[in-house]
Amino acid sequence: MRRRHELSRFLEWLLGNKTQSQVAQGVDPRSFRRSTHWCWNITPAIEVTGEIYPEVQLDGIYLGSWCCLIAIAGEHVIGYQWCDTEKRVAWEQLLTRFPAPDLVVIDGGSGLASALKHCWPETPVQRCLVHIQRNVRVLITMRPRTTAGRELRAISLALTRITSQDQARAWLLALNQWHGKHHQMLNEKTYRSHHRGSLPQSVRPHQRWWFTHDRLRKAYQLLERASQQEVLFTYLKDEHRSRNASSTTNRIEGGINAQLRNLLRNHRGLTPEHAKRAVEWFLYKHSQNPAPAHQLIKKEHYEPVAYTQEIEEHIGPAELGTGLNANEGLWHRKGWAGRAS
Repeated sequence: MRRRHELSRFLEWLLGNKTQSQVAQGVDPRSFRRSTHWCWNITPAIEVTGEIYPEVQLDGIYLGSWCCLIAIAGEHVIGYQWCDTEKRVAWEQLLTRFPAPDLVVIDGGSGLASALKHCWPETPVQRCLVHIQRNVRVLITMRPRTTAGRELRAISLALTRITSQDQARAWLLALNQWHGKHHQMLNEKTYRSHHRGSLPQSVRPHQRWWFTHDRLRKAYQLLERASQQEVLFTYLKDEHRSRNASSTTNRIEGGINAQLRNLLRNHRGLTPEHAKRAVEWFLYKHSQNPAPAHQLIKKEHYEPVAYTQEIEEHIGPAELGTGLNANEGLWHRKGWAGRAS
């Protein structure tokens, strides 16, 4: 019961807004830390059920030098994976734990796209429309200076207002018409020999020419590529619309991720390993059916096994050892050393 109570107080402090003094109810914070230090040894693991989910959302959040890849289904976390960057092998470690869902909603990273093709090749993909809008905004800003830029910005903003397949077709037509109107502008080139003033940052030292409206061109290509891949309006297809499928990863981005950042903000100063443990406990508590925390307690958590170094014994005669050997003349001798008999 003592360990159970200590873990309960530890999690009340770790996952809540109270200070150690408030949780410990008058006990010195140093004593609280000493009595609950063993709780850091527990690594909560989310049980994999094998259920086929109608929709899974995937996203990664960077926490210092670490990245946590998160998978949710509905309102619950179903798994996570630690890594350094959102690369394919890390995503595969997460995806292979679950059977392929009916739909997956992603933010569009290249590592994740490759992992999906390998692990869930038949699963329909829905790109997060808010991420696409954000990427377009980064390229052409919120207030583009050209007419073409302002028109493309308006087209991108319309993405999140589409609620029917007819509206989706109208949006694709508008994007195509925009390109027909401005394709010559997108293909305009600037030659170094004719250029006056500072060079764009993207221009390489020996580059002879570049596209004059490079950022506008990239913004259009981003939208055009997503439309060609048919990942913009998957949520509107009949088999997904009947389940009210998502068009964004807001359940992770605005829900789980935002709360994680707030959690770590409340505990500024945690070591990287302790910060990771805090994230793991948060995700565990937001899984579908987490077991009571006290059921995770094991004896080795509060009574770590003492480490004993095993001395490796060499089999066979020693070649260059440090032991004493009478044959090597290292022993004390009596009489005349080397006296002949």
